[in-house]
Amino acid sequence: MTSQKTAVVILAAGQGTRMKSSLPKVLHPIGNRAMVLHVLDIVGNVAPDLTVVVLGDGMDPVRDVVAPAQVAVQSPPLGTAHAVLAARDALEGFDGDVIVAFADTPLITQETLQHLLDRRRADDDPAVVVLGFRPDDPAQYGRLVVGKKGRLKAIVEYNDASPEERTINLCNSGLMAIDGKHCLKLLDAIGNENAKQEYYLTDIVEIARAQGLTCAVIEASPEEVMGVNTRNDLAVAEGIFQARRRRAVMAAGATMIDPDTVYLSADTQIGRDVTVGPNVVFGSGVTVEDGVTIEAFCHLEGAHIASGAKIGPYARLRPGADIREDAKIGNFVEVKKSVVGKGSKASHLTYIGDAQVGEEVNIGAGTITVNYDGFNKHVTQIGDGAFIGSNTSLVAPIKIGDGGFVAAGSTVTADVEEDAMVVERSQRRDIAKGAARFRAKNARKAGKD
Repeated sequence: MTSQKTAVVILAAGQGTRMKSSLPKVLHPIGNRAMVLHVLDIVGNVAPDLTVVVLGDGMDPVRDVVAPAQVAVQSPPLGTAHAVLAARDALEGFDGDVIVAFADTPLITQETLQHLLDRRRADDDPAVVVLGFRPDDPAQYGRLVVGKKGRLKAIVEYNDASPEERTINLCNSGLMAIDGKHCLKLLDAIGNENAKQEYYLTDIVEIARAQGLTCAVIEASPEEVMGVNTRNDLAVAEGIFQARRRRAVMAAGATMIDPDTVYLSADTQIGRDVTVGPNVVFGSGVTVEDGVTIEAFCHLEGAHIASGAKIGPYARLRPGADIREDAKIGNFVEVKKSVVGKGSKASHLTYIGDAQVGEEVNIGAGTITVNYDGFNKHVTQIGDGAFIGSNTSLVAPIKIGDGGFVAAGSTVTADVEEDAMVVERSQRRDIAKGAARFRAKNARKAGKD
């Protein structure tokens, strides 16, 4: 009986020089998540028994990001087959199926990987199954030569292809599944008799057939197997990712008024009956429960929004924003590292930072929690049912008791007792004809200048 165990080897050793970046290529984000983590997430969905990420020398930043995944190092870099062999210690004695994936191909899907495994485990027992695709322009991709019975005969690099072979539009993506019983033996048989003196994984098909083994091919869409090598590729992949995520969010029961203007992160969670207006950006770490309304031009990151809340337009929720049920965060309101309790509202022009806002609190326009003294952040506590008038500064650390009332225009520097009213303003001073004298004085001065 064929083993149902699975190993995945993810090749991530490429330097990505065409990105022109000090950041390793596979750490460039799509949906605010590093490409290599997208691939790890996807391969994790096929429940591998073993996963190895192959890195190059000096790629400690990648090692840190993929931890605690097992890592192997390819040194020096001598081709794709050589990269897979860097995982030899982990693959020694493994008799399941080995998937070879690429950390710069982040759009591959679980369904395609499962199809790859299913084909490898089919009754005809192919030793190697290659994932192919049919691009609009085959350009210089390697071609997959398929025999009459549908078996894969060869992978032919473009430069080595005959004119007839170049007319083939079935191209090699690089991804494949290999029978673990044969994997290391086939890889060890690959030579480096080529211009670059490198060991190419594509030679595995020819070697397998020479040993009397069969090979097969399955197909995926071109977008799934798109490799990211340049900044332009990164932008294209981001667009594909966003389109997928928007479709998934709407299929799960949310409404997007203008989907193409909404940007999601890989970890964005949006519930049912949520309405998202145009030009909304979801940074990392956002959870939106059922029945929330997010109006246009909001920017959210690291925030939790409970059911029934209303956000925006033009609101900003920063990390640690915890907006409770039926609360309202209105236009030009910023919330950071704060709880805004059930039914509370800050409708406009307000900053709430490092605060604990109770339930049914009204926060007027122009309110600021003054949380930073130049050295430390301090907490503002506002009790249930409190009223904070417009144009108020609450100088933390400070506590406003339940039912407390702070009159508009106050700068409050000390605690307010429960149900107390505070009016803290400078005494008014009227100067008769003062405005006229002020204007005349400045007019004379301007004349002298």
